[in-house]
Parts: sequence; structure tokens; C-alpha cells
Amino acid sequence: MSNIQFIDLKAQQDKIKKQIDERMSRVLKHGKYIMGPEVAELEERLSDFTGSRHCITVSSGTEALLISLMAIGIKPGDEVITTPFTFVATAEVIVLLGAKPVFVDIEADTCNIDTSLIEAAITERTKAIIPVSLFGQPADMDEINAIAKKHDLIVIDDAAQSFGAEYKGKKSCNLAAISCTSFFPSKPLGCYGDGGAIFTNDDDLAKACREIRVHGQSERYVHTRIGVGGRMDTLQCAIILAKMECFDEEIAARLKIGAHYNKMIDEAKIKRVRQRADRTSIFAQYTIFVEDRDFVCKKLNQQGIPTAIHYPIPINEQKAYKDMCNNKTPIAHQTAKKVLSLPMHPYLGENVQGVIVGGLKSDI
Repeated sequence: MSNIQFIDLKAQQDKIKKQIDERMSRVLKHGKYIMGPEVAELEERLSDFTGSRHCITVSSGTEALLISLMAIGIKPGDEVITTPFTFVATAEVIVLLGAKPVFVDIEADTCNIDTSLIEAAITERTKAIIPVSLFGQPADMDEINAIAKKHDLIVIDDAAQSFGAEYKGKKSCNLAAISCTSFFPSKPLGCYGDGGAIFTNDDDLAKACREIRVHGQSERYVHTRIGVGGRMDTLQCAIILAKMECFDEEIAARLKIGAHYNKMIDEAKIKRVRQRADRTSIFAQYTIFVEDRDFVCKKLNQQGIPTAIHYPIPINEQKAYKDMCNNKTPIAHQTAKKVLSLPMHPYLGENVQGVIVGGLKSDI
């Protein structure tokens, strides 16, 4: 079989083309491309979906993290605890504000931050913790929130990959003081460009984030704080609104496809990222562990099966970051050599999954 898609955005687009066209035409007709009515409509819709009191749409998942750190007052010299095994944006925003990322190692089976190591990393300069809900599965948020409360820290949940997942019956993006997500096209809920959102139940934090998003304005040309140009385009909000019409169906499909992958991968005795019983994964990626990754990738690609690596180098080993980080994270170091992501999207048929796993069994 050829032409297997790693993420099939076209199948989704074909299904909801009418809704997308209608939504975009509406924006083109009213012409309010910045902060148009679809922005407030989407924020209300996302707030209702997550159960969070406030939703603030922003221009990207990265901007969501940056604005959140600015809202809680992160300053040069502060420290923020996070994971080294994630996309670089998680640490990048910390450094951009002059603060220091302190990296804590990960769990070998979930690849999420190891909560048992967090307290040892806390110093008098620590101000926040940023766990990442990696591959679509929330981290151990109850434990992280308890540590933060004990030490008077703020938790910012980087939920860029987990929108639609649940933790102990609560929706991702409503599990911490502040949560951030991304609407990058390949995310579980993605637009056709860049976009993101911030969620919080704290009225003061929500006000701060809204003002920072528009250059620190409390009203037009009245600047009460330092801000950024971080608004999400009205057109992108319109696209997400159209996609929300089928999102519950796509969540159910992702859960079913992920479970089917798990069954086949386990039967093939291939190591994979594990999911905890008290939470769901939205399977933003479906990731396994292989020893000879280059060989496996080459063989799969020869069979027309695309692959990806999330992530090949931990952040604290990247050239731009390693000089500011002296703590070692051996599990992340070893994991980065073995992870391999397989095609995953809500329109992936079981027959295609069979071809993918069959290709793996012939290689491992």
C-alpha cells in the first residue's frame, strides 16, 4: 500500500468543506479580520468545552506560553521547572524573558515529566512549573499541583498536544492555574495557520492575558502593562469553529484508533508509550520505541509508510541551551534515541494500521 498519510488533513477538510467555506465567507463578508466576532464566539465555545472559566485566543501555542509567563510576572533571574523532552518552544519562552529553565527528567514509559523529581529541583528562585502533556496525554497534574501549592508556585500546563484529552474526568486545559494549547495544523484541533489559546479560572490572570495579547492595552491606546501583538486571526478562529462541529467524533475516533494500535503493537511485542488508567490520550502522536531507528525508518519509508521523530535531541542537549543547563536527564537522553512516531489521525483505517504494524514486524 502506498500514499499513507502521516496526518490526513485533506480527509477532514473534505468532510467539513461546506462548514469551512461558510465560516470563511462570513468573515470575508464582514471584513473584521482582527478581533472579529468569531474570536469571542470561539473563546466561549472553547471555554464551554473545557469547563474553564476563561479562554483567551492568541496567535500561536508559543505565544500562549509567553503571555502566560508574562501574566504571572516572570522576571530575569527567575527559574521555571519543565521537561527537556518536548518541542523547544516550552523552554524558549522562559529564556526570552530572561529566566532560567530547570529541566527535570521524564518517566520512561509515558515520556511526561517525572513528578517524583520535581521537588528536588525547587530553589528560592523557582516561580513556576511547566509540565507538558506529551503525545496527547496529560502529566500527573494532581501531584504537580500539590507540589506547586506546597511551595507557592504557579503551574502552567503546556497542553499543546492534548486538547480533547481528559485527566480523572476533567478536560485538558482545565487542569492547572493556567493552561495553554496550540492550533497548529497538525494538532488534534488545528487551524490552517498558526493559533493558540490560554485557559484559566482566575479572573485577574485572564485580564492580564487579554491585555498582554493586545500590546498591554486596557483600552485603546491606554497601555497598563508591557504586552505583545498576540491576537489570533479571525479567519483562523472561523476555521476552528467549523472544525469543532466534528471534534467530538474525532476524539472518539482517535481513542479507538489508539486502542487498536496498542493492541497490535503489544501483540507484536514492540515497546510503546504507555497510557495511564486515570486519563485519556488524544494521541497527537502515536509513538513507539525502537533500537535501530534509522534502519526501521528506512525500511518503513521504502514501503510507503511515513514516520517522524518527536524528539531527537532533548532541549538541555541543544546547542542554544546546554551551556545554561548543568543538570543531566539520562532517561530523556536515552528516550530521544529510540522514539519513533507512526501515522496517526482520526481517519486512519484499521486496514492501514495493519499495513503499518505489519511493516514494523518485518523490520524489528
